[in-house]
Amino acid sequence: MKKQFIFASNNKNKAEEIRSVLGDEFRIITLKEAGIHIDIPEPYFTLEENAAHKARTIFQLTGENCFSEDSGLEIEALGGRPGVHSARYSGAEANSESNMQKVLSELSEIENRKAQFKTVIFLILNEKEYHFEGICTGIIAKEKAGEKGFGYDPIFIPDGNTKTFAEMDMTEKNKYSHRKKATAKLIEFLNQETSHEKK
Repeated sequence: MKKQFIFASNNKNKAEEIRSVLGDEFRIITLKEAGIHIDIPEPYFTLEENAAHKARTIFQLTGENCFSEDSGLEIEALGGRPGVHSARYSGAEANSESNMQKVLSELSEIENRKAQFKTVIFLILNEKEYHFEGICTGIIAKEKAGEKGFGYDPIFIPDGNTKTFAEMDMTEKNKYSHRKKATAKLIEFLNQETSHEKK
């Protein structure tokens, strides 16, 4: 029987990316699929704290194995911004388009376009807490390109490629993805735990 985890999110794009890496080994359900209809705030100043808060909130509600994810785009010339505020960078009514336009505007006169995507996954398994991290380094493009992906994908070019994430299909993106790297660590850990339980 597949081990089931509640993913403390309703972000379909993130759930799809994580499921594409996890494959058929584990069953992942979103908050909506679990019948949980709450909007968990992200009040903290680090990705780690926000991820922990989301997972702990769901565990307190359900007592079930669960995990959360928080990701951010960190741009060197902007002192690490937008970082933990990536989703709301352009204000309370922010969306992907307005966020990207703000970043491109702030970098318009700046040569240093180094950036990185960072993902933190926080897992609660059998009442114990674990966290996993993935980083993808790259640069911010001068303009948007591509229709795939979500968030800042149309302006982020990973090191080792000339295309933005939004110009890549899921298979190609997963060769570089910060979320893939963090999820791979999660899978390795879960496989170890599962093998121990079978012994």
